[in-house]
Amino acid sequence: MITEQQYVILSLELNIFFGRIMKEHSLFLEAGFTPANPDFSKAADEYKRHFETILQNAVILGNGIISPLVVSSGEIVTGYTLGSEQKTQYFTGITINQEITKLEEALCGVINPMITPALVQQVSQLNAIVIPLLEGLIDFKTTILNNVSACRMFTANYPLLIDHILREANMYYTHLIALEKRQNPEHNLTETELFWDQIMMEHALFIRGLLDPTECELINTANDFAGQYNDLMQAARTATDMTIHSVTDITLQETMKYRDFKEAGTKGINECKIYSVILPLLADHVLRESNHYIRLLQQMT
Repeated sequence: MITEQQYVILSLELNIFFGRIMKEHSLFLEAGFTPANPDFSKAADEYKRHFETILQNAVILGNGIISPLVVSSGEIVTGYTLGSEQKTQYFTGITINQEITKLEEALCGVINPMITPALVQQVSQLNAIVIPLLEGLIDFKTTILNNVSACRMFTANYPLLIDHILREANMYYTHLIALEKRQNPEHNLTETELFWDQIMMEHALFIRGLLDPTECELINTANDFAGQYNDLMQAARTATDMTIHSVTDITLQETMKYRDFKEAGTKGINECKIYSVILPLLADHVLRESNHYIRLLQQMT
């Protein structure tokens, strides 16, 4: 069981990280629909706006409460996030609340913060709002995936990407439910590694497929990372309690290299020096997920 202080801190960190991830998933879905599916575009935009509200509330509550490690990890925002949002809004015509990003850039982390009963209640209320909203988004993503799989819909997003963002939404939901039961959602190192290794592998596959065919060197590097994370998944599956920590050490080193690759890619895409069909915000999005994974690995070793 976790304490009320841990409940508040972990809930706010979870909502700040995944609230942004969910709003961006909604934007990526919206950007990928064709004129044949205006109702889906509208629904995706509504989810984007709902999660912007969730994110803003979590950021306001979390300032001076969440840990300094999370604030400095690069998983909330990076130096490219605001510019990536501005460029993505320009390219897609989809509005993005950039004031939230400015609030996130000013976040302050505190070690051992004072948690009041009123804050516990506010966080509980926030989680109670997020859970049914997340259930709706999970159903929405499932419907899209089923429609694409049955050839009832075309989108510019890979079916694997839709499945990928569905799994992330389910992870968010599972963690929220665990927190509401006062359980630590990140209690199992092997499960955490298996989940995020697959996410990292799929990022590499998406990057490989969304780069312009002329970007041969970057395509080859992305393909190499996909293979390496596939190997890490196999190592984590077969690891024992005695050997998992050595696997984690290797995974951490590999993910730091991967983070550097993604950061260079985000910079290149923002500066229009890399040919691709990758939205600037998608590049920053996968960079932040690597930073999140690095922080988890560092805390669990």
